[in-house]
Amino acid sequence: MQEGKSRKSGCAEDLKRRVLTQDLEPGVYLDETELAEFYGISRPPLREVLRELAGEGYVVLHENRGAQVAPMTHKTLRNFFMAAPMIYAATSRLAAEHATQAQIMRLKDTQLLFRAAIRDGDTAQRALLNEKFHTIVGEMADNEFLMPSLRRLLIDHTRISMTFYNPRKTSLSAARETAADHHDQFIALIEAGDAEEAAALAIAHWELSRVEIESFVTPTALTEPLGPALGTARN
Repeated sequence: MQEGKSRKSGCAEDLKRRVLTQDLEPGVYLDETELAEFYGISRPPLREVLRELAGEGYVVLHENRGAQVAPMTHKTLRNFFMAAPMIYAATSRLAAEHATQAQIMRLKDTQLLFRAAIRDGDTAQRALLNEKFHTIVGEMADNEFLMPSLRRLLIDHTRISMTFYNPRKTSLSAARETAADHHDQFIALIEAGDAEEAAALAIAHWELSRVEIESFVTPTALTEPLGPALGTARN
């Protein structure tokens, strides 16, 4: 029984990783038979895993067609750009107000691993550890209404970040270093309980990658911006 639970848990975590790193591309349909064989579990527990992932936003379940990796459509990306600065600012503000010492230690440990991934030039680890860092900030916020939105936001942000964190993109090296420095500043502000500065840093942190992300996902025919300008996001 314990082995079955372990395999099921391992399947869920690995599928999340594969979605986040785009090993499973947005919009692709998953073959349950292949997945069950690959992870060594039967179809019923696999379907439980897929329902769990659907509830968190990693996949979409379609009647008679099965599970589809959450697509990144024009509509979802537009909503992503609109929601990101508001959600990041709100969670960072609340994190500074409610963080526990144990959570701060987890954040520091994650930042050490993030720095190591940067040194190693590991694109996937950079993206995954960035996601973990901001998930911990969300947990610090301790708000049951914000957390589901943050988790869904981080799925698309992490998938897009596979481009931002690619060390071959040398033009982004300065921005990546600044992003890593922002993490250290987040830790200091949260530890100091400075809610307003933490929220302001969240906006600056988002703005750092927004332009590059926007250029990556915006069709050339689209003339309207996908998200609000920095000044709008502050209001």
